[in-house]
Amino acid sequence: MESLNKSPSDTKVTPPHADHSKTDTYMPNLMNTYLPLPVTFVRGEGVWLWDEEGKRYLDALAGVAVCGLGHCHPELVKAICQQAGTLIHTSNLYHIGKQEQLASRLALLSGMDNAFFCNSGAEANEAAIKLARLYGHGKNIDLPTIIVMEKSFHGRTMATLTASGNRKVQAGFEPLLTGFARVPYNDLEAVAQVGVHNKSVVAILVEPYQGEGGVNVPQANYLQGLRHICDQNGWLLMLDEVQCGIGRSGNWFAFQHSCITPDVITLAKGLGSGVAIGACLAKGTAAKVFKPGNHASTFGGNPLACTAALTTLKVIEDQDLLRNAMEQGDFMRSMFKAELAGLPDLVQIRGQGLMIGIELSRPCGELVKTALKKGLLVNVTSDKVVRLLPPLVIQRSEAEQVVSILSGIVKDFLAT
Repeated sequence: MESLNKSPSDTKVTPPHADHSKTDTYMPNLMNTYLPLPVTFVRGEGVWLWDEEGKRYLDALAGVAVCGLGHCHPELVKAICQQAGTLIHTSNLYHIGKQEQLASRLALLSGMDNAFFCNSGAEANEAAIKLARLYGHGKNIDLPTIIVMEKSFHGRTMATLTASGNRKVQAGFEPLLTGFARVPYNDLEAVAQVGVHNKSVVAILVEPYQGEGGVNVPQANYLQGLRHICDQNGWLLMLDEVQCGIGRSGNWFAFQHSCITPDVITLAKGLGSGVAIGACLAKGTAAKVFKPGNHASTFGGNPLACTAALTTLKVIEDQDLLRNAMEQGDFMRSMFKAELAGLPDLVQIRGQGLMIGIELSRPCGELVKTALKKGLLVNVTSDKVVRLLPPLVIQRSEAEQVVSILSGIVKDFLAT
């Protein structure tokens, strides 16, 4: 168990510095915050993207779990164009009809009571952290503390990077914030022990399935166990579903596989299908914490973003994409297990729905460029895990192509 209340971790990580010799291109007018791959996409349709030279790529990453409907879904394009030609933004100084519709729709799908809208997952998690602190102060707790997990990722604002269990994203930004206690993921006893020794705990913030941490899937009773601990102690259970929510797991929300109800859910990525939107949903006591003036967002929940989200939810329902995500995800994991069976350096194939991780025994970041050359977009996270986050619209023939191309790449890599 690691406490973050007094100081950051003793582990020192040197912050990264610019090394243009390792980049494929140098972009002098952009801040040096990314190392983009040597490709520029100019067109997309469904699960496919085309670059400037006309080469076609099979997108098994979906903009990092954002483009659940694939690229340029006709219903989404039509809805966005119509809304942009009518009204884009007014601000939250006034009622916004589409925002109220979206809040009602999300409440119905999730069982939550209300919603706050923002522009990203980091902002949604920031809202949840502020909500938990305000909740704690309402209970006369001077330093409200949130239990967070090792290998987690919640964003890059100061609060969310402190909450994240990743020293690489924290390095160089110390001092980190107080008010967090860290425990291992998937360890209920460690969570319970924090409650015994720290009477300032007010909430748990956890990803139902860890994405950036390596597509980690906990034991079946993990969320139920966390819900029980929270109920015993009067804590809020806050679920970060930024990556695993909005159909990616095969249900609308990942927590729905566990038959529990959280107090707070955070969303973004797949909610707007590429149009920036985030949401913090709350229920019960948590839904009554914020009052006018406690929190705000200039762009949050504007008509354009809410139109994109409402259309996304409609298409997922109309095209039965929850079932498709479950079926295609199960198929792909089964095929990968068959194709890669017996490889000594294969650690595990895991995931839920269309959230798939293939863990190898050694760092495999080079596979991203190898796959790119073969027309396949994938990602490597946590150094050793090939991560797949295909669009929810992926069909069997496309899923077979992903498995075939990537299996060949992995076999060649492990043979060297």
